[in-house]
Order: sequence, then structure tokens, then C-alpha cells
Amino acid sequence: MNITLISFVVLYLLGTLGLGVWAGTRIKNTTDFAVAGRSLPLIMVVTTTFATWFGAETVMGIPAKFIQGGLNAIVEDPFGAGTCLILVGMFFAARLYKLNLLTIGDFYRQRFGKGIEVFCSVAIIVSYLGWVAAQITALGLVFSVLTNGAMSETMGMVVGTLAVLIYVVIGGFLAVAWTDFIQMIVLVVGLSVIAFFSADLAGGAGKVVEMVSSKDLGSFLPPAKFTDVAFFVGSAVTMMLGSIPQQDVFQRVMSAKNAPTARTGAIIGGASYILFAAVPMFIVCCAIIVMGDHGLEMVKNDYQRLLPTFVLTKMPLVMQILFFGALLSAIKSTSSATLLAPSTSFVENILKNLRPGMGDKQQLFAMRATIVIFAGSVLMYAVAMKGTSIYELVSSAYQVTLVGAFVPLVMGLYWKRATTQGAILSLVLGIGTWLLFFPQIGGEELSKMFPGQLAGLAMAFVGLIAGSLMPQFLQNRQESVHHVKGLNA
Repeated sequence: MNITLISFVVLYLLGTLGLGVWAGTRIKNTTDFAVAGRSLPLIMVVTTTFATWFGAETVMGIPAKFIQGGLNAIVEDPFGAGTCLILVGMFFAARLYKLNLLTIGDFYRQRFGKGIEVFCSVAIIVSYLGWVAAQITALGLVFSVLTNGAMSETMGMVVGTLAVLIYVVIGGFLAVAWTDFIQMIVLVVGLSVIAFFSADLAGGAGKVVEMVSSKDLGSFLPPAKFTDVAFFVGSAVTMMLGSIPQQDVFQRVMSAKNAPTARTGAIIGGASYILFAAVPMFIVCCAIIVMGDHGLEMVKNDYQRLLPTFVLTKMPLVMQILFFGALLSAIKSTSSATLLAPSTSFVENILKNLRPGMGDKQQLFAMRATIVIFAGSVLMYAVAMKGTSIYELVSSAYQVTLVGAFVPLVMGLYWKRATTQGAILSLVLGIGTWLLFFPQIGGEELSKMFPGQLAGLAMAFVGLIAGSLMPQFLQNRQESVHHVKGLNA
């Protein structure tokens, strides 16, 4: 156990806690707590949107998937995830910013009514279980590796959850934004230095390129077969579109000081994520070259420990400090906002409907209490799901919002004829079709032939269009029949 390394990690954690306490002194109302008072400059919007996705799976999940299957295996993340932020900036940020909303659920209420607001908010909240659980799982793994097994992964999850929970409860999104700003600097600098050092250990970047080429890891497009193309597209749109109606993305974009800043920050943040996600992939390729068969074995059986093990066994102390500082920055920046987001949605879009007379101070207290309850629930879920890969926990989280919440959002913003009846039918057909593909209810054969989330997305569009147009069509037809009868009379 390296006491010096652990001491630096503890100091880093205490520093973020102190920043959260400082941010807490500037929280005066729910708007400050939920969206930082809509006051952030461009640089902080870029870092906080970039931090939306740069989490545990980016450092420990994506690189292993790349080694196992090449670029084709990671179309969902980082390519889909980064494109999501770009699309948010191009088509959603300015329109939503001008509505001056606190949560994404507020849009569903204004456009389609309270029923759709509650249902979509529930779907969004549920989707966060897997996402936050992935970050907590990673924190447990990091603390276990750091202490050489002296701290179990379960205890590491508890410690990691508390470390994030305290500054989020006290400082809200203002604490998240400031810690994201500092943590992304640590992450970018730390991983960049590690990449240069790793290349030197591997014998130069040229050897890494040779290895990638020899294993055909640069192949991106799937074989030209219907099933392969369908699953490729299904993977791509899961996070690309399913992440758009997410409260953490909404909060980070809406915290900007104005609409142009919200739009530009999301686009730059998304593009930066796609580009910089290549850095941990490069480091893992270096690790495979340096560690040889042992590294390949870890990719197959224990890939989440590969990078930490590589750094701890092959690099000097200063590199270890940089790496674990960067890794903790990635995990904490993602987990902090994803703890805050569902709690904000619950209070604003569900609790306020149950208790409509709540004042601002009551809402603020309720948000903080809900964060604690949600954190405890996710911790129990993460412990129960221990052994599930971080990448799978993240990718499964967004299918429910893809088939449920995305279509009412995009059609509600861009199609004036969209109605509440259409939104209801969209939810029923989208989620109902998606569920038919679950192996647990007999959809095992279906799920092998076509991706359930893509089928659900298609039926959600059909439902919204048909549900919006059908009543008007029937009314017009009825009026036409009455008119003909009148003429005949």
C-alpha cells in the first residue's frame, strides 16, 4: 500500500469537499441549486458539458471495448455520446433556454400536460440508476486498487458515494460546475502526460499504430448485412438520441449565462469529448504492448483493473498521482451531476404535483433530502449489480429515455401539430414495443434479429404522429359525412 499516493488522493477529496462547502454559501434559492443561477461563462459550460460523459466508462470501459472489437464496438460511446451534446447544441439548447425552465420535465408539462410530465420524469429518473451505479462501482474499484485490497470494493463504493454526496448536497449544481472546471483541468493534463509516458514505455507511438493496424481495430462500419447494420444503428442512437432528454445534460446547458453560450458550449463540449476519449484508448494500447499476454488476459477477464494495474506496476509515483487524480476527476464529475439531476426532476416534476403549495425553501430542502435518498438507493443497486461491467451499466441506462422521452421532446419542439394524445400513444407504443424484445417476457428470438430500442423508437414516432393526426382526421371525416347528409336531405 502506497501511503504517499493515498495521502494525495485524500487531500484531493478534501479539496473538492471544501469547494462544495464554499459553493453552498452562495446558494440562495432552487434556481441557484439546480442550474447555478443560469450564470456560467462559456469556458465553464464547455468543461461541465465535457464532464457530462467523461466518466468511469470513458477511462476503463471504452478502451477495453476498443481492444476487443475496434472502433465498431464503441459507436455508442464515445461517438454516440459526444454527438448527443453536439445535437443538443445545434437543435435544442437555444430553444429550451428561451423557455426559462428549471427541468426538462417542465417542458413536457408546458407542451403536453401534467400526465406526460410525470411519466417522462419517472422514465428519466429510472434511467439514472445504471448510469450513477457505474460511477459508484468505479469508485469502489479505484479505492480497492489504491489500498491493494485492504478496502473492499463494497466499502470503496460507500466511501466514494459519501465523498461525492457531501459536496453535492451542500453546493448543488454550483459546486458541480466549479469542481467540474477544476477536475477537467486535472483530467486533461493528467491523462495527456500519462499518454506521453505510456508511449515511451511502449517504444513510441508508431508501435501503437502498428498494433492497432495489425489487429484491424480501426474498422468502424459494420458488415453490409441487415442485422449487423440494424444493431450498429441501434447502438449509435441509444446514447446519441436517448441522452438528449436527460436532466443532467439539460442542467449543464441551461446553466449558461445566455442562449448562444448554451449552444456553443454544448457543441464544443461534445466535440472535445469524442476527441479526448481517444487518449485513454491510446494508453490501454500502450499497456497491452508493455504488459503482453498478461494485459490481454486482463482485457478479457478483468478489464476494469487493467489501467490502474498498468499505472501502479509500470509507472513512477508522480505518474500514479496524476493518473488517479485524473481518474477520480472523471468519475466524480460525472457522478456528482447524475446524483443531482434525478433528484431535481423528482422534486420539480413529481413532488410539486403531490404538494403544490411548496415554497422555495421547502423545495430546496426537498431536493437535498432526495439526493441523499437517491444516493442510498443507487448505492444498494450498485452493490447488488456488482460484477456487471461499467460499460453495460451505462449503455443500458438510456434505452428507456430513447423509446419514451425523446420523441415527445423533439416533436413537441419542432412539430406544432403534436398533441397530448399523440404523446400518450408515443409512450405506450414506444415503451410497449421495447419491452416485447426483453428475453424475460419471451422476446429472446426477437432481440437477436433486431435491436429492441430501435423498434421502440420507430413505434414512438408512429404513435406520436398517428395519435396527433387521427383525432383531427376523424373529426374532419365526421364533419364531411354530416355535410353530405345535409346536402342529401
